[in-house]
Amino acid sequence: MIENLDLGMVNWARAQFALTAMYHWIFVPLTLGISWIIAFYHTIYVRTGSEEWKRLTKFWMKLFGINFAIGVATGIIMEFEFGTNWSNYSWMVGDIFGAPLAIEGIVAFFLEATFFAVMFFGWNRVSKGFHLFSTWMVAVGSNLSAVWILVANAWMQYPVGQAFNPDTARFEMQNFFEVAFSPYAVNKFTHATSSSMMLGAFFVISISSWYLLHGRHVLMAKRSIVVAASLGLIASIFTIFNGDESAYEIAQVQPMKLAAFEGLYEGQTNAGLVAFGIINRDKKVYDTQPAFTGFNIHIPGVLSLMANRSFGSFVPGMKDLVYGNAEHNILGAVQKMELGKKAVASLDAYRQAKKAGDEAAAEVQLAAFNENKAHLGYGYLNKPEEAVPPVALSFNAFHVMIFLGTLFPLIFIGYLYFSYKKTLEHKKWLLGLGTITYVLGMIASQAGWIVAEVGRQPWSIQDLLPVTIARTNLTAGTVQTTFFMFLVLFTLLLIAEISIMVKQINIGPEEN
Repeated sequence: MIENLDLGMVNWARAQFALTAMYHWIFVPLTLGISWIIAFYHTIYVRTGSEEWKRLTKFWMKLFGINFAIGVATGIIMEFEFGTNWSNYSWMVGDIFGAPLAIEGIVAFFLEATFFAVMFFGWNRVSKGFHLFSTWMVAVGSNLSAVWILVANAWMQYPVGQAFNPDTARFEMQNFFEVAFSPYAVNKFTHATSSSMMLGAFFVISISSWYLLHGRHVLMAKRSIVVAASLGLIASIFTIFNGDESAYEIAQVQPMKLAAFEGLYEGQTNAGLVAFGIINRDKKVYDTQPAFTGFNIHIPGVLSLMANRSFGSFVPGMKDLVYGNAEHNILGAVQKMELGKKAVASLDAYRQAKKAGDEAAAEVQLAAFNENKAHLGYGYLNKPEEAVPPVALSFNAFHVMIFLGTLFPLIFIGYLYFSYKKTLEHKKWLLGLGTITYVLGMIASQAGWIVAEVGRQPWSIQDLLPVTIARTNLTAGTVQTTFFMFLVLFTLLLIAEISIMVKQINIGPEEN
């Protein structure tokens, strides 16, 4: 499989998928988060009958619609890339990966699409109750779409409920419920949706703060802020606690990722969490350079608590996970590569024996393969150090996310406090900060995805399928060309969305 490997093509394919995913993720969390906020606005309108709440609801609904339409375009392109750039991946895991995506398309998308038109065009055409129900169903449908996509992504990080078929070289689903309800999938969904709610709240706060600073639509802005900040505060607190649970799951199933985003090269007992530090970009897992350059601060014991729910526990570092640690019974990538190469050799011998009709030899080779198949993916690595993800990028993205995530609840509390005191419009410093909170939220959201996806490299399927095997046999030049085509296309889409959004925000809520 790897004799004709073009690493340039692989890296460009990874870059193209990262580009598409990050552009797509500009639109998705806003769709997920603001749909719930709009549903709350709509509920308040129906209960109060206030025309002001109706104007407010229609205004935010219009911005939601603009974002939704452009987000769909980027998502469709991303799904096509599985076939164009990652055909081996599509072949090998299509039986599993395809199931949640099919459910997403059949159930969630149709639910979303059915009620989308009613939500936008049902004013004064259907009953208030059914119209409100449609708005809630759009929010439910949007988030159901996220459920199944995140289930698929979680399976890539924690491949449960599957078995490898040596005759077809495909991973086949054995237990759908184990795939759909794995702890990793549950945590990924709750973390993504709660952080999206927070981002949706910041979108409302940023625009409403701009209105207050300019003395426009003051009543609408204040009302919008109170609801958004209340929901955002709840979501931000939940995101922090859920993030801790996510870190625990990562420590159990992806310890290399945890070590990378904490810059932990040497395993430690009572390991500390990095509060501040500048990672040494030149540090390699096999050398003796310091992990950090200059000043750094660690909070003693907190990383051990996050990883194992015990202050005094041992957290393996990247060196332990690459070269092994007999004292703590840790099998390193070095040892796993030996077992993985045996698995690859046994698989090849099994298929040759089957082809020759030698059933006895096939049985022997199949038994040998089954002994080592848990480490199959390591058999395709060229050196053990390849098991280490990009450390600096993982570390910096994680700590940007953590810093901003800690700041966000304070911002929500500030908005709620001054709203309660009825002095919010006089707090120019807070309103000025508020106008950029959406950008800060987006940075944190993008950083979270960088941690999740860069941190699991070099695997497309954790421990089972490296990206070098998952790729399509294309030339680097072909992928380069489409990379820049998509870069231009996505940038134009983003500019279009921003232009339309800005125009609509300048218009403001229209009179009924």
